[in-house]
Amino acid sequence: MATGTTLSRHVSAEEDWRKDAAGELASLLEPMAFAGKILAREIDQAALAGKLGLAGDQNATGDMQKKLDVISNEIVMDAFEGCSLLAGIASEELSEAVVMSTSEDARYLLCTDPLDGSSNTDVNAPLGTIFGILQRSRMGELSAEEFLQKGSELVCAGYVLYGTSTVLVYTAGSGVHGFTLDRGVGEFMLSHEDIRCPHKGTVYSANVGRHNDWEPGVRKYLDHVTEKDKPSGRPHSLRYTGALVADLHRCLLDGGVYFYPADPGNRNGKLRLLYECAPLACVAEQAGGAASTGRGPLLDVMPEAIHQRTPIAIGSVENVALYERFMAEG
Repeated sequence: MATGTTLSRHVSAEEDWRKDAAGELASLLEPMAFAGKILAREIDQAALAGKLGLAGDQNATGDMQKKLDVISNEIVMDAFEGCSLLAGIASEELSEAVVMSTSEDARYLLCTDPLDGSSNTDVNAPLGTIFGILQRSRMGELSAEEFLQKGSELVCAGYVLYGTSTVLVYTAGSGVHGFTLDRGVGEFMLSHEDIRCPHKGTVYSANVGRHNDWEPGVRKYLDHVTEKDKPSGRPHSLRYTGALVADLHRCLLDGGVYFYPADPGNRNGKLRLLYECAPLACVAEQAGGAASTGRGPLLDVMPEAIHQRTPIAIGSVENVALYERFMAEG
């Protein structure tokens, strides 16, 4: 498909090829794309509109909410208002899942981090929105347990990156495609068709300020990638933005690995499985990359709670495999 194709046209073509979506994929992605457009505008204008800084409350997982956290959650929920296909939403900013539709057509669930990297809001650094769509296991009254599915069950996943441009990346199980927002016409246009993550990269992304608290295997891995060895391309370069979406996007395009292991203060890891790690793991694997807890495939982890946390290593296959090897050796 030619570069310059709109998101809606691309999704329609994918549905024609799949023969099983019956227009549902477009009906689910269009509200997310609309939310991305509105959020891009809000982020651009936040400093001028007094929308930077803390909101004064903690979210469901104990993080202090920024004003844009609250705004972004409202924007995503408003975008899906009236979408009869969506039964409910689980969000980082909501303590419990919220019912969106009781229609007989409401066969899907949305898991989302509406504003990934919100600590970047006040310093004009990259931000993102993460989304994953699951199919309901049954009909009738919605229960929170229906969200507790492995990442391998996701029917669609992706993210919106707000940086030097606004980019929407998604997969529906047949590759990964990226679309850049053309602000002049108000459309996401195909800019990155069939993204393929390089098999190996020389960049790593990690909050190395915590390295003294990491277990021995992770510290040895960090020592390995930062030691000088010209034939193997080491030392690797550190690139860490504080926004998971931005760091993963770099890995998908240029190769490398992002990792956030457990530490004494976050014994199950810091990032959330259902609406951060699993959707991005789905994208990475569809692009030919890999995602791991450090001890096994991340997409195989069965969540036990909506806000469950997990360690993660994600990016190029060889880099993730090497990380797992150091973890295993300890």
